[in-house]
Amino acid sequence: MIFTNFKRIIKSGFINFWRNGFLSFSAIVVITVSLTVFGALIFGSAFSRALIKEIKNKVDINVYFTLDAQESDIFALRKTIEALPEVNKVEYISREQALSDFKEKWKDNSLMIQGLEEIGSNPFPAALNIKAKEPSQYAGIATFLDSKGATSQPGLNIVDKVNYNQNKLVIDRLGRIIPAVEKSGTIIAIIFIMVAIIMVFNTVRIIIFTAKDEISVMKLVGASNFYIRAPFVVSGIMYGIFSGIFTLGILGVFAFYSDAMIVKFSGVQGVNDFSLLANVFSSYFIQNLGQIFAIIMGSGIVLGAISSYMAVKRYLRV
Repeated sequence: MIFTNFKRIIKSGFINFWRNGFLSFSAIVVITVSLTVFGALIFGSAFSRALIKEIKNKVDINVYFTLDAQESDIFALRKTIEALPEVNKVEYISREQALSDFKEKWKDNSLMIQGLEEIGSNPFPAALNIKAKEPSQYAGIATFLDSKGATSQPGLNIVDKVNYNQNKLVIDRLGRIIPAVEKSGTIIAIIFIMVAIIMVFNTVRIIIFTAKDEISVMKLVGASNFYIRAPFVVSGIMYGIFSGIFTLGILGVFAFYSDAMIVKFSGVQGVNDFSLLANVFSSYFIQNLGQIFAIIMGSGIVLGAISSYMAVKRYLRV
């Protein structure tokens, strides 16, 4: 008996779906738009995280040493800095590497290379490149470096310059902007989800409105609320499934054509400056396909089913 009723409910749900062809299509379009917006928020969040990560990687503090500083003293200071909880990474740049990097950078500029040759010796100091875990932590690292009084021997300071003050304005702004971007992204996502739920609910309610007389007759002849409501929920699940399939197709096409879009709107130089962002959408889509599929399909099915369940409620009062 239970199996028979279950088959009837599924069959009725399919019949309702195909019988209300245009309205079903409308519901699918609305849910697809809502899921696409939701998917865009997921991609937007991934893009923001990649952008923030890229910007964080470009912010640092450089400690420049005197030309006569000994490597043993530099390495001792490096070890001390690496022990700080705020520090993510410390890179040592030797005088020879600094010279080599300069020559590579200006290899096409004969005047720069000629000027370097006229000096006759290596003018570049060794340096430590320090990256903090968060932009807001650079101030503490700079304070530590100032108070440390790093010396190779009493009265002899091996640190020539720390470039924190030159970058302080940018670092402070990033410390305020990045948390604000992350917070605003969450708020926008919540708002769009609420709007999507309202849109889907109103669309499904219009579909069920066309069947209000049928619902009233079924109620009067003794049909249970569950038996009346279940076929509409099945139809709602079908709206969600079809919408999820279409949405995944749209997101997939966007993800794999995102490189060309970024080049077009950002410019070639912009992509070179932020090389990690050139394929962020396609990479994210491929690496998280299972998770995206589950989120989009699950959201579509839940939206369709709950909207149908709630929309039919008012017509059960006979």
